Formats: sequence, structure tokens, C-alpha cells
Amino acid sequence: MDAETYRRNYRSDDAPGWSAIDIGLNELYPGREPDRHLGTIVKYALGGPGPLDGISIYRRADPYPHLHYVSYGMSELYYDEEAAATGISKWGFEFTFRLRITESESLVNPSDLPIWPADLMQNLARYVNDSGKWFEDGHFLKSQGPIKAGSDTEMVGLLFVLDPELGKIATPHGDVDFLQIVGLTERESDMLFDKTITVSDLSDRLKTMDALMITNLERTDNSSTRPDPKPAPATEPDPAPTPQSPLQRLLDRFRG
Repeated sequence: MDAETYRRNYRSDDAPGWSAIDIGLNELYPGREPDRHLGTIVKYALGGPGPLDGISIYRRADPYPHLHYVSYGMSELYYDEEAAATGISKWGFEFTFRLRITESESLVNPSDLPIWPADLMQNLARYVNDSGKWFEDGHFLKSQGPIKAGSDTEMVGLLFVLDPELGKIATPHGDVDFLQIVGLTERESDMLFDKTITVSDLSDRLKTMDALMITNLERTDNSSTRPDPKPAPATEPDPAPTPQSPLQRLLDRFRG
């Protein structure tokens, strides 16, 4: 879209990128408002602490109870004539995350829905903005501890995949991928890090257990991808980024 067309279609107080995300979510959740929306008091562009200006949470019953988190802020959300001609909106993606919950947890008051995945998203967003290194489909990382701080979950790694339902959208500022964050066990993370399995093969194995690749904090190595991995082609590893606060623990290893 050229700048003249952009000016004809939008006003300076519009948020075309935000609206494009809303439209994509409405296709998946027609007529539904999020069960909870976490917004920032001060927007990041105005000095706020969180790069994500919003995170919406949707309750799901299929294929089993889980929560679907979707970010607003890694793409260009607000009126920007220059962004209209770039082809890719800002960083080119938004984060999503799916967390398995119990039947009883699915009935709690919306204000009691867990927000630690939103904190995880904000930390990842800070890393991207501070380092200039972004995530793409197929990237992965490993931490020195559980992805949920203070828990005993065996999920210690993260894999980034295209959200199987939201996929990618075209916005007035360019294309946006919805990158789903998927929790990995230590063994799965090590297999990727050591290149004894490819991202594609591990993703396929995870999808055989759950097509939506929902993160289950109760999942263990004993209940995951136990078959011996197929060796991956030998390739030179990409250099790991320098960990940056507040991801000192989380981003100790990163490969894409």
C-alpha cells in the first residue's frame, strides 16, 4: 500500500495493525471477546516498560481445556505512513502461546487466569527490542530453569512455530506471522541443540500427540518424544546471542 492510499483509508488516531490482529482473531473466535485482556497503562512508544501493548487470553475447550494467549506489539500497531510500504510489519510477527489447564481451572474468574505466559512474552519482546535479534518459525532456545519460574515443570526450552490456527496475516503495514511459543523438555531441547533431530521432525512428533502443540507443564520426558532421534544433516551452528536482562536465565542458548 502506498502512502497516499494509506492516508485516504486511515486517520492519524487509527490503529490499523491492531485492527488487523482483531480481524484475524475474530475469524478464529467469531463474535467473541477475549476472556481477559492485559493492557499496559503507558504504551511502550511513550516510555512504558513493556514492548507489548496488549495480550489477549481466550479460553478453549478443544481438543482439551487450554488458554490461548496472543500478543499485540511485535508488529506495527498504530498509524504510520512509512510502515505502509515496508512489506513486513515491524518485527514481522506476534507471539502466541497455548497453555493446557484442568477442567476446574477453566472455570475460574477471568481475573484469576494465569498471567505468567504474558510475562514470558514481555521478556521475549524486550530481548528482541534490546538485541535487535528476532524470532522466526523454527527457532528454539533453552534456559537453565523451568519456563514457569518457581515451578517444578520439566519444560525448560522453547520452540517457535507458526500458530497452527492463526498462521499469518496481511496488514496495512505488511505481513505478520503468529509465532506460537511451545514448551520443550530438557531432552527435546538437547536433541535440537546437539542437532540429533531436526526442528521439522521434532515438530511432527509433537503434533502426533497434540496437533495444536499446546504446552503442558505436566508433560515429562517419559511422556514425550522417546523414540531414538533420526540424525540431522551436519551444519555449522549459528552463533548464540548474548543473553540480555531480563532474559539472563532464559536465553543462554538459542539456535535458529
